[in-house]
Amino acid sequence: MTVVKPVQIHNEERAVLIGTQTRAQHRWEREDLMQELQRLTISAGGLVVHSMIQNIQQYDPATFIGSGKVAEIRQLCQELEADVVIFNEDLSPVQQKNLENAFECKVIDRTALILDIFAQRAFTREGKLQVELAQLQYMLPRLTRMWTHLSRLGGGIGTRGPGETQLETDKRKTRIQITRLKKQLKEVSKQRGQHRQARKGVPIPVVALVGYTNSGKSTLFEKLTGTATLVEDKLFATLDPLVRCVTLANRQKMLVLDTVGFIRNLPVQLVAAFRATLEEIAQTDLLVHVIDLSHPLIDQHIATVQDILKDLKSDHLPQIQTFNKIDLVNDNANLALKNDPTNDRYYVSALHDQGLGPLMDAIMHKIQGFRKTITLTIPYENREATNFIHRYGTIIKADYNETAVNLTVELDLPKAEKIVRMLEQSQ
Repeated sequence: MTVVKPVQIHNEERAVLIGTQTRAQHRWEREDLMQELQRLTISAGGLVVHSMIQNIQQYDPATFIGSGKVAEIRQLCQELEADVVIFNEDLSPVQQKNLENAFECKVIDRTALILDIFAQRAFTREGKLQVELAQLQYMLPRLTRMWTHLSRLGGGIGTRGPGETQLETDKRKTRIQITRLKKQLKEVSKQRGQHRQARKGVPIPVVALVGYTNSGKSTLFEKLTGTATLVEDKLFATLDPLVRCVTLANRQKMLVLDTVGFIRNLPVQLVAAFRATLEEIAQTDLLVHVIDLSHPLIDQHIATVQDILKDLKSDHLPQIQTFNKIDLVNDNANLALKNDPTNDRYYVSALHDQGLGPLMDAIMHKIQGFRKTITLTIPYENREATNFIHRYGTIIKADYNETAVNLTVELDLPKAEKIVRMLEQSQ
């Protein structure tokens, strides 16, 4: 028998959203988290029919919110014909089980919701492996709840029913699957390491787009690379990382990496499962931090991204802060005047192609270390070398004499080495 599958949100399931607030927490921050939970629910395909924040003194170990609040929400769910209740905080397996019994409908927490969205959006083999591992790690302590409908009443010797037997079987199978997935992902991580070593052998700078989810990274990636990608106004619209090679105006090449969007309280299971992918960020040469300028909690989003980069040991990398969606704010025409090359801050609208020129110039300047300036003497009859220079290099200076041209040229390091070899072989 296969392992029980994780609970999922189905299209148009009627969802009631529950958040909590203690005296030590700020109301505005809790309200923003609830708005984010609502967007997550919509991204998963659910229909939000009610959203509420409960004031509580302390978290109840049995029901999280206390018996009085449970009774209120139970009645609300019946009136609204809710299919699922989604909590904005993580629930323990016991709390989840007790709440489902009380509400008589499905109950999930923020982590399960994010895992469900990731499961919908993973298309590559690696992405699917990572999501499956995260789901199984989340589900393992909750298998008891999934099999309560098969267990017998009573306890003790002679009363162990088929549910308990099947529960132990499923736990064992789940652990086996987790071990298998970890082994496969270890192989993936090894392959990624080999690819990184191969890239170092042909030094091309890697530029990674990072940022809070729905900040516009995919739109900017599309504009920078000329590659059509999925662009939706949804959280985690794209999941699997994309890499494309781009030739800049000075004919320098770079690899652009689009990464999964970050979010506050990213589930620990996802961070662990996606570490092989997220480690790609630590191997890049430049980070372009894409920020939604129109969001009211922009400072919190920036802090979240910086905290995750620090956890990934990537906060030391060169970084360009790119404030996106200037078309959604007032006085956006003057924002370009606030570009600050000294502090690497740029204002753009990726959707409307505003401000992308200065940003590209800044990227070119940052990755100049991968270029080399050389002086070459090329005979006029060596058309192959001349064509190579015009195709891949930037000519800084040219001096012509009777038999040859002396060129000062800027080239990518591997191209500079190749043209030198070509000229040596032609002599």
